[in-house]
Amino acid sequence: MTSNRIDLSTAVWRKSTYTNGDGGNCVEVVDGLPGVVPVRDSKDPHGPAIVFPAAAWASFVSAVKGAALPRS
Repeated sequence: MTSNRIDLSTAVWRKSTYTNGDGGNCVEVVDGLPGVVPVRDSKDPHGPAIVFPAAAWASFVSAVKGAALPRS
């Protein structure tokens, strides 16, 4: 039996460039893992991470960038 768990204990998390000035309301991601992108809430760094397929995450980021959402 194979485990689908990814060990993120030594992962280097990067905050979104859309983080607001007080550091809240943002996500953090881990770059460089083959085929997946872990994502977590920066306000809960010890909480769970959601792991997306890299292609799905790239599509999401492209869609958000293309929507030209106003920053608050």
